[in-house]
Amino acid sequence: MNLFDSVLKEKVKLDKKNVNIYLCGPTVYDDAHLGHARSSICFDLLRRTLLALGFEVKFARNYTDIDDKLLKKMSQTGQSLEQIAEFYIDSYEADMRALNVLEPNFKPRATHFIKEMIELILELEKGGFTYVLKDGIYLDTSKDEGYFSLSKRSLGENLSRLEFNEGRKNESDFVLWKFDENFYEAPFGKGRPGWHTECVAMIETLFKDGLDIHCGGIDLLFPHHENEASQHRCACDKNLASIWLHNGFVRIEGEKMSKSLNNSFFVKDALRDFCGEALRFYLLNSHYRAHFNFSLQDLKAASKRLDKLYRLKKRLNLQSFKDFDEGLQNEFKTKLAQSLLEALSDDLNISVALSLVDEFVAHANLALDENKAQIKELEESLKELALILGFGFLDPHEYFNFGIDEAFKKEIEEQIKLRDEAKKAKNYALADEIRANLAKKNIILMDTAEGVLWEKNNE
Repeated sequence: MNLFDSVLKEKVKLDKKNVNIYLCGPTVYDDAHLGHARSSICFDLLRRTLLALGFEVKFARNYTDIDDKLLKKMSQTGQSLEQIAEFYIDSYEADMRALNVLEPNFKPRATHFIKEMIELILELEKGGFTYVLKDGIYLDTSKDEGYFSLSKRSLGENLSRLEFNEGRKNESDFVLWKFDENFYEAPFGKGRPGWHTECVAMIETLFKDGLDIHCGGIDLLFPHHENEASQHRCACDKNLASIWLHNGFVRIEGEKMSKSLNNSFFVKDALRDFCGEALRFYLLNSHYRAHFNFSLQDLKAASKRLDKLYRLKKRLNLQSFKDFDEGLQNEFKTKLAQSLLEALSDDLNISVALSLVDEFVAHANLALDENKAQIKELEESLKELALILGFGFLDPHEYFNFGIDEAFKKEIEEQIKLRDEAKKAKNYALADEIRANLAKKNIILMDTAEGVLWEKNNE
């Protein structure tokens, strides 16, 4: 497996079989947006690929559940920190399940690691890397010779991303602990942790044998990841992670996604109109390091592309598939799976992988047309495809009828029953009228040997 390291700016080989991965997760003060979805899906693809290749993977995705943004939400809503965090963690996890993102092995919350953060700050203090201002404890980055080794940029290039505090010794210095009488007791004063300190303490606690891959959005490279790496280097005299991976920005209709621009498209909004697999498929369409330009038109086009896979699954009369069970040994034997894994082993080359899917669907349909298809082999190929790429699990009927509520389903079944009765009474005009009325509502009826089936018309 070869991956592009953001620090070295080149592909490196992952040559160990037990892999520890940490993904910077959301700050839980609002619903998940497309940037969260893109990052989670990209690195879920990494995890699935590694599992399919036989790696032993331990995957952590954190929650920042104490932060200035949460405190602001508290003042706006009157809710407690815990209530806000719990609500948005539940919302985020529901979105991730809809997108077929595998459950992490670890889901650390910042508030559960306060003791470890205090210990980290004491270690930095002991080494002479800190100083105190009236609002908190700061790291003196001038004492870290490796500072900027991650982002490879000068201070001037990065000033816009730094919090301003004129009392700091250096522009790049950052807060480790914010004094605040409303929060946690510590030897150096009551307060709460700085954002950059949280991840370091969680990583050091969860992965005592070292972190192999650190993931996150490219917007986190500086200052967040730079400051994480600096603290660990100063406290432990070694690198925080062996490989750093970053996914590109999400842009909305060509503009960088941002809450300040009011174009931060929430996942739950997209899931009202598109099934989770269609959104996942679309967000996977570009390489993880590329910036992603989101548009509804492109999402609709991607959904049509995924329809072809499900039409094949429907043609084979296949139902839902099960997702990964990490407790079981999964062997990937089909030619399609081997080709997909070869492509994805090259820094998750999704363009080649998805072209292989298109070719497979086309060839499978041709083989079925000519009665030359090996049905069992096609089924196994589709199952392995789903496990690797994270889409294709659904029952085709469920997939094609996404968005139809229970009341409308009941109405459709009642109309089908009335149509059957009309046909038995040889009232074909009424039967045709019922079919036509349902067609106006985008419901297509299909008379088959197994009875009448219906499907939502997605054209």
